[in-house]
Amino acid sequence: MDKRVFSAAGRLRAALCLVALCLGIAYLSAPAPAVAQSQDAKPAEQHAPDAAKEPQKIDEFAEAQKSITGPAGNPECVWLGRRVVSLLWRDDLDTAFRHLDLYDRFGCPGAHIQASFRCLLLHSNNIDPKAADSLNARVLACWINPNLQVAAPAAPPAPAAAAQAPTTNR
Repeated sequence: MDKRVFSAAGRLRAALCLVALCLGIAYLSAPAPAVAQSQDAKPAEQHAPDAAKEPQKIDEFAEAQKSITGPAGNPECVWLGRRVVSLLWRDDLDTAFRHLDLYDRFGCPGAHIQASFRCLLLHSNNIDPKAADSLNARVLACWINPNLQVAAPAAPPAPAAAAQAPTTNR
């Protein structure tokens, strides 16, 4: 067999390819300074609102535990149950049933889902589809007290003509 020795030009080409490959990898792995600065500024601003939302969720769980006796007031039952009711409202039955399986697995009462969903249906006129948190607020209210009474419609005012004495034309 004939052993071939790389010529000087061949070795130079191999070295240039290796240098180009190393430079390309270094270029792709190094972040651009301007991009890194703008990314660092945004997450710091985004973390502040998240911290404000977390105590609110804890308060919702504490409120539910105080108001509801039994397992329906447990945080895991509140979290899963509210999602089931909300998903049922949005007609996402497949996801609602998957959440319902988890809800049952945690030993949460199925009757509370039914009562909360009934409450939501009875109070559906109070849900504003344009307001993002309207549904969530109504689901929470119905979860905490599924026996909310529906406000009776106001009695219509008496017609003005019936209140006056009839007059005769002469």
